[in-house]
Amino acid sequence: MSRRSVRLQRRSENVPGQRCKVTKQSNRKKVLPLSKLQCEKNQLVPKSVAKPSVLIEVAEKRVGVDSYAAPPSTGSLVRPSPLPHLGWGSSADVWEKMVGREQNYRHSKSFLQKHPTIQLRMRSILLDWLIEVSESYTLHRQTFYLAQDYFDRFMLTQDNIEKGMLQLIGITCLFIASKMEEACPPKLSQMAYVTAGTYYEEEILQMELIILKALRWNLCPETAVSWLKLYFQVASMSAGSDLLQPQFPQDAYVQMTRLLDLCILNINALDFEYRVLAASVLSHFIQRETAEKVSGLPRDAVQLCVDWMAPCVEAVNWFGKVPLKDFVGVKEEDRHDVQTHTDYMTMLDVSQKEENSQFLTPPNSTEKTCTLN
Repeated sequence: MSRRSVRLQRRSENVPGQRCKVTKQSNRKKVLPLSKLQCEKNQLVPKSVAKPSVLIEVAEKRVGVDSYAAPPSTGSLVRPSPLPHLGWGSSADVWEKMVGREQNYRHSKSFLQKHPTIQLRMRSILLDWLIEVSESYTLHRQTFYLAQDYFDRFMLTQDNIEKGMLQLIGITCLFIASKMEEACPPKLSQMAYVTAGTYYEEEILQMELIILKALRWNLCPETAVSWLKLYFQVASMSAGSDLLQPQFPQDAYVQMTRLLDLCILNINALDFEYRVLAASVLSHFIQRETAEKVSGLPRDAVQLCVDWMAPCVEAVNWFGKVPLKDFVGVKEEDRHDVQTHTDYMTMLDVSQKEENSQFLTPPNSTEKTCTLN
């Protein structure tokens, strides 16, 4: 009997509406299932939610990947390459292609308008959980940010997705991203395992095909963390050194990526291009003039994002410095590249309170005074 037949037989033997228990054990860090996580945060996604009968498999509406003509709205941000001389290629050509991918892989927070049952905080909770899964399997930061990009772009191509589908879509995006980025990606069974039996391997494979078709197999964007790493590398390089060899301090880079992680959990981060988001993060850690030079972005192009990011900076500072973690099987020189998790949801709450406090609240009617002549 085939493996698929055995699994189907087991499913038929279970009581309708219930899932069989996952018996496979893992020696990885225990990850809290998303359904339980949302119960604790008063954002419950039930395990047995009626799923939509069909997910619309539509192509993502954007210009071709191979076309590097800048849209009118972002053309002003295309500037000469800030990259140093490259012995293995043309810095101008490399920069042009990176900027082209940035402008062609479009994202927007407007996807929430297409899914009435999905609340604003649900995206934050899902991404926070994916960060936790990424650390559990020692995945690279780029892997998580690819998954985040796939999720946001996929949601923009769909309509009326129920909230009970978010965990399946999220873990499938991470599964795709891990196969794109990791030398040894987690197995399909491991991805199903972290859902605590909520979804089966077959369901992840089915969703994988739907997502790939909706994204038209365009899976190589320049993510926010790839821009940040490039900027910091250029800013830290010594004369005549190779761009491909990391020279920046790991400890400082980890502090930057924590701020970037917190920002990306806020859906308003999608108002900005990834390279603008990364340049704004860098501006909070090094001199503004240096950040402008290595990013090739003028001050007026990033100032709005820098101002928006200020409450997140306050929240990160309130929690103090994050330590550089060690991971079994990860070389010391590579540990800064592993995605790490912290209490991002509490940080997000603090940053949003800080943001709200910036706006003046009118006094109560009983506190108002009026002098009549």
